[in-house]
Amino acid sequence: MSRTLIIGDIHGCFDELSALLEVFKPEHEDRVVAVGDLTVKGPKSRDVLELFMADARFSSVIGNHDFALVKHYRHGHKLKASQARVFDQLRTNDDRYLKFLESLPFLLQVGESVVVHAGLRPGVELGSQSKDDLIELRTLGEDRTDRSGTPWYQEYVGPMAVFGHWPSSEPRRGQFALGIDSGCVYGYELTGYIPEYGEFLKVPALMAYAPSTSNVQT
Repeated sequence: MSRTLIIGDIHGCFDELSALLEVFKPEHEDRVVAVGDLTVKGPKSRDVLELFMADARFSSVIGNHDFALVKHYRHGHKLKASQARVFDQLRTNDDRYLKFLESLPFLLQVGESVVVHAGLRPGVELGSQSKDDLIELRTLGEDRTDRSGTPWYQEYVGPMAVFGHWPSSEPRRGQFALGIDSGCVYGYELTGYIPEYGEFLKVPALMAYAPSTSNVQT
């Protein structure tokens, strides 16, 4: 039976990604899927992209930081300092890294589950979800990025959704949703989930690459 490894936010943590893959040991028929934010904050965004671009078993949805790089590339949108540093690292003569990020979908179907970076608006069909919700949604108040309101995954009903974006030391759980961002870039862990077996794989961060914030609930 082939397996799928769905990985939480990588954020350029290539060494931890490599360690997680050593534990998973992907075989020819297996699949590796990331929940987005392959880049920014961590030290090796380019190495992460090289791996995802080179191996047909690997795929990802786009995350909000990845999308910020694409918007700057195409439209000159303003970047945060951490994003601007990575953008400069990813510029090449053919811009292959930025074009790869641009090619990433906002949703991926993985078996009977859906992989999304941030969230799904309850009561909205999958095909009608807004891009902003898909890459930024946390709670259901006026500000989708707020952390103090009702989490979207507590109200969501639909296909099982696996998401990242909102770091927590333990998986975020709703009846139809599972959040697996465990804050690797902040010095915590990188989490992988194997849906066929309901199994979690975790490796510790080698260090905190970015300042820990209130994003991470421990």
